[in-house]
Amino acid sequence: MHASKPESPRLRRVLALLNDGRKHSTKNIIDSANVMAVNSCVAELRARGYVIACERRSEGGRPRWYYQLRPQGDLFDQGQP
Repeated sequence: MHASKPESPRLRRVLALLNDGRKHSTKNIIDSANVMAVNSCVAELRARGYVIACERRSEGGRPRWYYQLRPQGDLFDQGQP
Protein backbone atom coordinates (compact mmCIF):
# COMPACT_ATOMS: atom_id res chain seq x y z
CA MET A 1 0.00 0.00 0.00
CA HIS A 2 1.39 3.39 -0.92
CA ALA A 3 0.65 6.27 1.39
CA SER A 4 -0.88 9.40 -0.06
CA LYS A 5 0.87 12.68 0.62
CA PRO A 6 -0.96 14.80 3.15
CA GLU A 7 -2.27 18.17 1.98
CA SER A 8 -2.49 19.70 5.44
CA PRO A 9 0.55 21.77 6.49
CA ARG A 10 0.33 20.39 10.04
CA LEU A 11 0.38 16.80 8.79
CA ARG A 12 3.30 17.59 6.48
CA ARG A 13 5.23 19.01 9.46
CA VAL A 14 4.58 15.89 11.56
CA LEU A 15 5.50 13.61 8.65
CA ALA A 16 8.71 15.57 7.99
CA LEU A 17 9.73 15.10 11.63
CA LEU A 18 8.87 11.38 11.72
CA ASN A 19 10.55 10.79 8.38
CA ASP A 20 13.92 10.24 10.10
CA GLY A 21 12.65 6.84 11.32
CA ARG A 22 13.50 7.62 14.96
CA LYS A 23 11.11 7.49 17.90
CA HIS A 24 9.69 10.89 18.87
CA SER A 25 7.83 11.71 22.07
CA THR A 26 4.50 13.49 22.00
CA LYS A 27 6.17 16.57 23.51
CA ASN A 28 8.94 16.51 20.90
CA ILE A 29 6.36 16.37 18.11
CA ILE A 30 4.35 19.21 19.67
CA ASP A 31 7.44 21.39 20.02
CA SER A 32 9.15 20.51 16.73
CA ALA A 33 6.15 20.31 14.40
CA ASN A 34 4.13 23.03 16.11
CA VAL A 35 0.99 20.91 16.48
CA MET A 36 -1.24 20.18 19.45
CA ALA A 37 -3.26 17.00 18.90
CA VAL A 38 -0.48 14.56 18.06
CA ASN A 39 -2.72 11.50 18.32
CA SER A 40 -5.14 13.05 15.81
CA CYS A 41 -2.31 13.86 13.40
CA VAL A 42 -1.01 10.30 13.69
CA ALA A 43 -4.52 8.89 13.11
CA GLU A 44 -4.91 11.03 9.98
CA LEU A 45 -1.52 9.94 8.64
CA ARG A 46 -2.40 6.30 9.32
CA ALA A 47 -5.68 6.78 7.44
CA ARG A 48 -3.58 7.93 4.47
CA GLY A 49 -1.56 4.72 4.60
CA TYR A 50 1.45 5.64 6.74
CA VAL A 51 2.56 2.99 9.23
CA ILE A 52 3.26 4.69 12.55
CA ALA A 53 4.05 2.70 15.67
CA CYS A 54 3.16 3.99 19.12
CA GLU A 55 5.09 2.91 22.22
CA ARG A 56 4.11 3.69 25.80
CA ARG A 57 6.92 4.13 28.32
CA SER A 58 6.93 5.01 31.99
CA GLU A 59 9.37 7.79 32.80
CA GLY A 60 9.60 9.14 36.31
CA GLY A 61 6.40 7.30 37.16
CA ARG A 62 4.50 9.06 34.37
CA PRO A 63 3.38 7.60 31.05
CA ARG A 64 5.05 8.90 27.89
CA TRP A 65 4.17 7.99 24.31
CA TYR A 66 6.64 7.72 21.44
CA TYR A 67 5.79 7.57 17.75
CA GLN A 68 7.89 6.10 14.96
CA LEU A 69 7.27 6.07 11.22
CA ARG A 70 7.84 2.58 9.90
CA PRO A 71 8.89 1.68 6.36
CA GLN A 72 5.92 1.19 4.07
CA GLY A 73 4.73 -2.38 4.08
CA ASP A 74 5.93 -2.93 7.66
CA LEU A 75 3.29 -4.65 9.79
CA PHE A 76 3.03 -4.20 13.53
CA ASP A 77 0.62 -4.35 16.41
CA GLN A 78 -0.14 -0.85 17.65
CA GLY A 79 1.82 -0.19 20.81
CA GLN A 80 4.57 -2.69 20.00
CA PRO A 81 8.03 -1.42 19.04
